[in-house]
Amino acid sequence: MRKILILLLFPVQLALAQNSVQLESCYVWARQNYPNLKQSELWKEINSLSIQNHETNYLPQVTLNGQTTYQSAVTEVPVSIPGISIPTVSKNRYNTYAELQQTIWDGGLTKANKTLETAILNSHLSQLEVELYKLNEQVAQAFFTTLVVDQQKEVILAQVKTIDEQLSRAESAIRNGVTEPSAAMVLKAERINLEQNIVELDAAKNTSRQMLELLTGKQFTEKETFSYQSNFSFNSELLRPELQLLGVQREQLAVQSDLLSKTRNPKLFGFGQLGYGKPGLNMLLDEFKGYYLFGVGVSWNAFDWKQTSRQQQVLKLQQEMLQSQEATFIQNLNLLLIQQKEQIGKLEQLIANDENLVKLRSGITKAAASKLENETITTSDYVQELQAETVAKLKQELHKIQLNEAREKYVLIKGKTLAGTLTQK
Repeated sequence: MRKILILLLFPVQLALAQNSVQLESCYVWARQNYPNLKQSELWKEINSLSIQNHETNYLPQVTLNGQTTYQSAVTEVPVSIPGISIPTVSKNRYNTYAELQQTIWDGGLTKANKTLETAILNSHLSQLEVELYKLNEQVAQAFFTTLVVDQQKEVILAQVKTIDEQLSRAESAIRNGVTEPSAAMVLKAERINLEQNIVELDAAKNTSRQMLELLTGKQFTEKETFSYQSNFSFNSELLRPELQLLGVQREQLAVQSDLLSKTRNPKLFGFGQLGYGKPGLNMLLDEFKGYYLFGVGVSWNAFDWKQTSRQQQVLKLQQEMLQSQEATFIQNLNLLLIQQKEQIGKLEQLIANDENLVKLRSGITKAAASKLENETITTSDYVQELQAETVAKLKQELHKIQLNEAREKYVLIKGKTLAGTLTQK
C-alpha cells in the first residue's frame, strides 16, 4: 500500500518541481542566452588557426625564383697565351631555381609563441567570463522582485478574503436593519484599495518577469512559480572572475617576457638550392646546366643594445600594476562584504521582531473583529487595525525576501562558479 501511495504522489511532486523556477537555473539560462557567449568559440577558432601557423615554422620553406639579366661587364682573364683560347663569360645570364630552407632549431620561439597564443586566448575568455558574471546581479534582482511580489500578493489576497467575510456580515446586518449602510461602504472602499495594490503588484511582477524572460531567453507561464533554496554560509574563498582575469593577464606578461628572451637565442637552419641556368655554377662554361647546393647555417643577434632587457623591464612593471589592481579590487570586495554582512544581520533581527509583531497585530485584528460584531467599535476602527496587520505581514514577507537577496548578494560578491570556466589550460 505504501509503495502504491508513493507511486501516486510521485507524478504530482514531479509536476510541482517542473513548474518551480529556481534562481540557479535562471543564472545558467542567462549565461547560455547571452549573445556575446558566441565569442568564446570564435576566440578558440582564432587560437587554433594561429597555433597552426606557428607550427609551420618547422616545415620546409620552398621559394621558386627565375631571372634573366644582362650585365655591362664580366670577369676576364687578363692573360694572353699563344695557342690557348681562354673562354669568356657571357654578359647574358639566365637562371631559374628552387630555394629551400629548413629550420632545425629556432631557439624555442615556436613553442613560446604557441604558449603565448594560449595565454592570449585565456585572457580573452576571462574577460568574457567577467562580462558574463555581471549578468548574475541583473538576474537576481529581477528574480527576487518576482518573489517579493508573489509573497505580498498572497498577503493582500488573504486580507481581501477577510474583508469579504466582514462585508458579508455587514450586508446581512444592514438587511436586518441592525447596522448603518456606511459600514459596508467602508469595507468596500478598503477592498478597492486592496484591489489597487494587487494591480500594482501584478504590474511589477510582469515587469520583472519580462526582464527575466529577456535575460534568460525563456518564456514563463502563469502556472510557473519562483522559489529560492538557500544554502548560505560565510565562506572565506574569493572566486570572482576578475581575480582570474588579473592572474591570466599576469601569466600572459610572463609568457611574453619568456618569448623575448627566446628571440636572443641562436637559430640553426639548413638550406639548399636546385636550379637550371646559363651559366651554371661553372661561370666559365657558357651553356645551360643544372646545379644544386646545400648546407647548414646559424644566425645569432649577439647585440641588441639592451632592447630586449628594457622590454622585459616594461613587462615587469606592467605585472606590478596588475598586482596593484588585484590588491585594490580585493580591498573593495572586502568593504562590500562588510556592508553586506551588516545588512544580513540587520534583516535577521528585523525578521525576529516581525514574528512577534505579526502575532500581536493578528490578535488585535481578531479582537477588533469581535468588537465589530458586538458593535463596540466602528467599521473604520476595524479597517484601521486590519490595515496595520496587513502592513506588518507585508513587511515580514519583504524582510524574508530581502534577507535571501542579501545572502545571495553576499555570495555573488564573493564569487560563485555556475557552469565552469571558459579558460583553456
